Amino acid sequence: MPLSRQVTKLIPPDTRMEKVMSTESPVHFEKEAHVSKMRSFAKTISWRVLGSIDTFVITYLVTGEAKYGAFVASAEVVTKIFLYYFHERAWAHIRWGVVKN
Repeated sequence: MPLSRQVTKLIPPDTRMEKVMSTESPVHFEKEAHVSKMRSFAKTISWRVLGSIDTFVITYLVTGEAKYGAFVASAEVVTKIFLYYFHERAWAHIRWGVVKN
Protein backbone atom coordinates (compact mmCIF):
# COMPACT_ATOMS: atom_id res chain seq x y z
CA MET A 1 0.00 0.00 0.00
CA PRO A 2 1.45 3.43 -0.94
CA LEU A 3 2.56 5.65 1.93
CA SER A 4 0.03 8.37 0.98
CA ARG A 5 -2.85 5.93 1.46
CA GLN A 6 -1.42 4.78 4.79
CA VAL A 7 -1.14 8.37 6.01
CA THR A 8 -4.63 9.19 4.72
CA LYS A 9 -6.05 6.35 6.78
CA LEU A 10 -4.37 7.74 9.92
CA ILE A 11 -5.73 11.27 9.49
CA PRO A 12 -9.36 11.83 10.48
CA PRO A 13 -11.56 12.54 7.41
CA ASP A 14 -12.42 16.10 8.46
CA THR A 15 -8.74 17.16 8.54
CA ARG A 16 -7.46 15.55 5.35
CA MET A 17 -5.68 17.76 2.82
CA GLU A 18 -8.46 17.30 0.23
CA LYS A 19 -10.84 19.10 2.57
CA VAL A 20 -8.30 21.73 3.60
CA MET A 21 -7.35 22.47 0.00
CA SER A 22 -10.94 22.54 -1.21
CA THR A 23 -13.09 25.64 -1.30
CA GLU A 24 -14.76 24.58 1.93
CA SER A 25 -13.86 26.79 4.86
CA PRO A 26 -15.16 27.53 8.34
CA VAL A 27 -15.15 31.23 7.39
CA HIS A 28 -18.46 32.48 6.03
CA PHE A 29 -19.06 35.90 4.51
CA GLU A 30 -22.34 37.59 3.82
CA LYS A 31 -23.04 37.92 0.12
CA GLU A 32 -22.37 41.64 0.19
CA ALA A 33 -19.47 41.55 2.66
CA HIS A 34 -15.99 42.65 1.73
CA VAL A 35 -12.72 43.44 3.44
CA SER A 36 -12.27 47.19 3.78
CA LYS A 37 -8.99 48.97 3.15
CA MET A 38 -9.13 50.44 6.67
CA ARG A 39 -9.36 46.94 8.15
CA SER A 40 -6.35 45.86 6.08
CA PHE A 41 -4.44 48.94 7.26
CA ALA A 42 -5.31 48.31 10.93
CA LYS A 43 -4.17 44.70 10.60
CA THR A 44 -0.99 45.91 8.92
CA ILE A 45 -0.12 48.25 11.80
CA SER A 46 -0.94 45.76 14.56
CA TRP A 47 1.07 43.03 12.83
CA ARG A 48 4.03 45.36 12.33
CA VAL A 49 4.07 46.38 16.00
CA LEU A 50 4.17 42.73 17.02
CA GLY A 51 6.74 41.88 14.35
CA SER A 52 9.00 44.79 15.27
CA ILE A 53 8.96 43.85 18.94
CA ASP A 54 9.92 40.32 17.93
CA THR A 55 12.72 41.60 15.68
CA PHE A 56 14.02 43.88 18.42
CA VAL A 57 14.07 41.08 21.02
CA ILE A 58 15.77 38.57 18.70
CA THR A 59 18.39 41.09 17.57
CA TYR A 60 19.03 42.13 21.17
CA LEU A 61 19.42 38.51 22.26
CA VAL A 62 21.84 37.78 19.41
CA THR A 63 23.95 40.93 19.70
CA GLY A 64 23.47 41.92 23.34
CA GLU A 65 23.03 45.52 22.19
CA ALA A 66 19.69 47.33 22.43
CA LYS A 67 20.84 49.92 19.88
CA TYR A 68 21.27 47.20 17.24
CA GLY A 69 17.86 45.79 18.07
CA ALA A 70 16.31 49.23 17.69
CA PHE A 71 18.16 49.88 14.42
CA VAL A 72 17.12 46.60 12.79
CA ALA A 73 13.51 46.85 14.03
CA SER A 74 13.12 50.43 12.80
CA ALA A 75 14.71 49.68 9.41
CA GLU A 76 12.50 46.70 8.67
CA VAL A 77 9.27 48.30 9.86
CA VAL A 78 9.22 50.72 6.93
CA THR A 79 9.50 48.12 4.20
CA LYS A 80 7.36 45.47 5.84
CA ILE A 81 4.39 47.78 6.42
CA PHE A 82 4.10 48.29 2.68
CA LEU A 83 4.77 44.66 1.83
CA TYR A 84 2.15 43.38 4.28
CA TYR A 85 -0.49 45.92 3.21
CA PHE A 86 -0.23 44.99 -0.47
CA HIS A 87 -0.08 41.30 0.41
CA GLU A 88 -3.28 41.67 2.47
CA ARG A 89 -5.06 43.59 -0.31
CA ALA A 90 -4.08 40.95 -2.87
CA TRP A 91 -5.51 38.20 -0.66
CA ALA A 92 -8.74 40.18 -0.28
CA HIS A 93 -9.31 39.50 -4.00
CA ILE A 94 -8.58 35.78 -3.85
CA ARG A 95 -11.75 33.75 -3.38
CA TRP A 96 -9.96 30.47 -2.58
CA GLY A 97 -11.10 29.16 0.77
CA VAL A 98 -14.05 31.56 1.09
CA VAL A 99 -17.49 29.96 1.14
CA LYS A 100 -20.75 31.83 0.68
CA ASN A 101 -23.58 31.16 3.12
